[in-house]
Amino acid sequence: MSHACHRGGVVPTRFAVLGPVRAWRGDVELELGPPKQRGLLALLLIQAGHPVAVHDIVDTLWGQAPPDSAVNVVQRHIGALRRLLEPELRARGRSRWLVRGAGGYRLEVEPDSLDLLRFRALRQEAARSAHAGSPARATELLIEALRLWRAPVASDITPEVRSHPAFTAVDREYLSAVKEAADLALTAGPELGAGVLVALRQAAAQHPLDEALHARLIVVLASTGYQAEALDLYRTLRARLVEDLGLEPGPELRSAHQRVLHQAVPSHAAPPAGPEEGDPGPGEEAGTSVAAEGPPWTAATVPPAQLPPDLAVFTGRRRELAQVKALLPAPEERPSMVVISAIGGMVGIGKTTLAVHWAHQAADRFPDGQLYVDLRGFHPTGTIMSPGEAIGTFLEAFGVPTHRIPAGLDAQTALYRSLLADRRVLIVLDNARDSEHVRPLLPGAPGCLVIVTSRNQLHGLVVAEGAHSLTLDVLSEADALEFLSRRLGAGRIADEPRAATEIIALCEHLPLALAIVAARAAVNPAFSLAAVAAELRESQGSLDAFTAEAPVADARCAFSWSYNLLTPAAARMFRLLALHPGRECSLAAAASLAGRRPGQVRPALAELVRAHLISEPRPGHFSCHELLRAYGLELGEDQDTAEELYTARCRMLDHYLHSAHAADTVLAPSRDRIELSPQQAGVTTASFADQTGATDWLDGNLSAMLAAVELDARRGSGRHSWQLAVTLELYLDRNGRWQEQLTAQTTAAATARRLGDTRGQAHAHRALGFVTGRLERWDEADENLSRSLELFGDIGDAVGQARVHRYFALLANRRSDHGRALDHYGSAHALYRSAGHRSGEASVFNEIGWTYILLGQYGEALEECGRSLEAHRAIGDRNGEAAAWDSLGYAHHHLREHDRALECYEHALALYRVIKDAYLEADTLTHIGDAHHAAGRPVEAALAWRQGLEILARIGHPDAALVCGRLTDLAPPSSSPEGAEDPGA
Repeated sequence: MSHACHRGGVVPTRFAVLGPVRAWRGDVELELGPPKQRGLLALLLIQAGHPVAVHDIVDTLWGQAPPDSAVNVVQRHIGALRRLLEPELRARGRSRWLVRGAGGYRLEVEPDSLDLLRFRALRQEAARSAHAGSPARATELLIEALRLWRAPVASDITPEVRSHPAFTAVDREYLSAVKEAADLALTAGPELGAGVLVALRQAAAQHPLDEALHARLIVVLASTGYQAEALDLYRTLRARLVEDLGLEPGPELRSAHQRVLHQAVPSHAAPPAGPEEGDPGPGEEAGTSVAAEGPPWTAATVPPAQLPPDLAVFTGRRRELAQVKALLPAPEERPSMVVISAIGGMVGIGKTTLAVHWAHQAADRFPDGQLYVDLRGFHPTGTIMSPGEAIGTFLEAFGVPTHRIPAGLDAQTALYRSLLADRRVLIVLDNARDSEHVRPLLPGAPGCLVIVTSRNQLHGLVVAEGAHSLTLDVLSEADALEFLSRRLGAGRIADEPRAATEIIALCEHLPLALAIVAARAAVNPAFSLAAVAAELRESQGSLDAFTAEAPVADARCAFSWSYNLLTPAAARMFRLLALHPGRECSLAAAASLAGRRPGQVRPALAELVRAHLISEPRPGHFSCHELLRAYGLELGEDQDTAEELYTARCRMLDHYLHSAHAADTVLAPSRDRIELSPQQAGVTTASFADQTGATDWLDGNLSAMLAAVELDARRGSGRHSWQLAVTLELYLDRNGRWQEQLTAQTTAAATARRLGDTRGQAHAHRALGFVTGRLERWDEADENLSRSLELFGDIGDAVGQARVHRYFALLANRRSDHGRALDHYGSAHALYRSAGHRSGEASVFNEIGWTYILLGQYGEALEECGRSLEAHRAIGDRNGEAAAWDSLGYAHHHLREHDRALECYEHALALYRVIKDAYLEADTLTHIGDAHHAAGRPVEAALAWRQGLEILARIGHPDAALVCGRLTDLAPPSSSPEGAEDPGA
């Protein structure tokens, strides 16, 4: 780290990140600026040499709630860092250290100029020495590496940024190196063991429950003459584990103790843990106490006050509380009608908790009493409280003797409403089955407030009674954190913010699940939140971690109350929907799962929506909470045969594969694509009248299809996995979804290889090669494309080989190796010609023309692009025609023929808008802005760039940052944001 970095005679620069973030130019330490800027530099340092995407920077610095100006702030900080590190750099010069690439920024440093790189190099050298049989040398190198650590990585940046996984992963490197040094020291001699002890003791203090680490410390202490301290450490640690966690030491720690003592391990075991407790509550809601039973009747002079106790740790729901509070008239106003609020939502969402809390807040507005009843609309025993029984309890609360209560429901309702006339009473009707269940319990005169909760949608009350409907959703991130803080203590959450956030995510923000998990953590205060999160991770896909005291705090039991009331058709649909991998399932996908027509499954889906077992976030698309999905999977495995479930899953996969293939065909009719096997019976395939419909369908179903790729690779035949990934390749590329592309195509290649499918491997390696090139991972790109070329050759697919050569050429152009690009285009053209593939030939002409533009040979470029335009027109390929027009415009632009360039760009723009290719429309708008800017028309340039930026931002494409940079540079100096950079930098 002490060695300076020299580049072209400029002042050497050094960096440190193993501890506080620091930087020096020569011997002068730099002031690194505000916290966000320091955090950005720390992130770039721990990823030194690798591009960090802008969206990853934003996610690290701001988490889940970045401001709208986040990208601009990042650009300002980048500019400030460039000026700080290279003050001699011209305003539009190219930075030597901080460069733009792959949709983000990359910090280039020499290995000896950054302590983290030096640490990693020493660790690698130690591994080589150990492999060569030199443990002493390896230990010395690791001790030298560990001395570089002055504190945890980037210890002076803000805790919320430092808790990001990118930083915690570097801290784990230190822990691993300490353990490696300890293992090597045992064979290297006591002198080196003593050198390792400092790091071992420091790491053990930071990780007091890491048994593997403490086991090594015990053995190294004994080996260096500190046997008494080693035995004392074991006794202390064992006492802590038993007292705090109720656990005996694990096998590694016991083995270390045995090695010190040279005797058998004690067999004493810890007593079994007691039963876990959950939060009590009425009905199905978590965290609300059951109302205490009152006297059998109350004197008429004493207003009834039947509300259950308010939840002492109630949190959040501010927006919902504001909505229901707005229903009440001003205190001085006399209500002109009965106000009814129907609170709905899935099981465990907190309906009762909210209703009781709101009722307590509003109780002083109703001096004549508050009535509460649990109608048991979804009780597992089926003992639903009848309206007559509920009215009877209310009449008794007003002092009506039992023998004076009429026999019939109509007469009971009439007496009840007569008693409420001219009274101001608040009535909570909890857990109603449906609208008819509560209608007799509604007052007949104004002045009362009725709050109804139900797992079903109460459309009847909304339509006939004018009820105000409020459907609860899961808790927001902030409300969920507050939820845990109130139950576990703010300090415990502040100590482990990342673990708390993970718990919330694994509970899917559901109050019932959070209450169960919080109860487990509360009764086991020695459990770290990280350990609780680990338990939840291990149980993902099941409800085992969400089971406590039934029925209130047992998610499985609570869900069953709603499921058991479904019709057989709706129950089967619920089990089948659990097989769907994505967040949303379309009507057509649901129909394919069931093997029925869409119209036939609508009634079952509507029943599930009414029961709040699924939701319909947008017309024709259905969503299910992950815990309910896990419950549905359990039911399916218990009630349906494996063959039925496998066939249903295959129908769903056929739906997505054939629909995606149809959409891709509409978007680019001349594009090469794989041939599919016929779909199964009972599959609904989407059809598209135009490009707009195809694009909208791909946009709306992409997440489900990407999840389907992974699902079929894990649990299916694998055929759908690689075919769907390959079908989505160009759509993902054009929309800048390169990380998703990388994941999907990696899965596709592995799956095709497992199946022994040569064609599948060829297609997947081709796509994988191109996306790794997009990400500037050049060695991987060359390796995958070479493998694809070989595989296409093995099966004699000339067109497949030609496309690989085009990918090679495109990536060669990105690396400015234009001669190599032309060689590959020559090979591609020959292969296309031999196969009679006219569209491929036409595309190659255009790409050759683009290469000539990059070479500055604009005359040759115009000739080749003109040939491409005519060829694409002849075969009616509008996509290829648009690409040729864009290339012609680019060539004219570089010849300074700006008006001619704009004419060509307008042709391309019109075609891209017709075929609904959003990315290429934005790309052409960017070129139009460039042409206007070069012609001295800044207003027109800004208009075109803003239109392009709007599209790129909408689809989340990395090029948005480049266009944003153009707009920033265009602004006058007085109003331009500080640190705006040249887009080419």
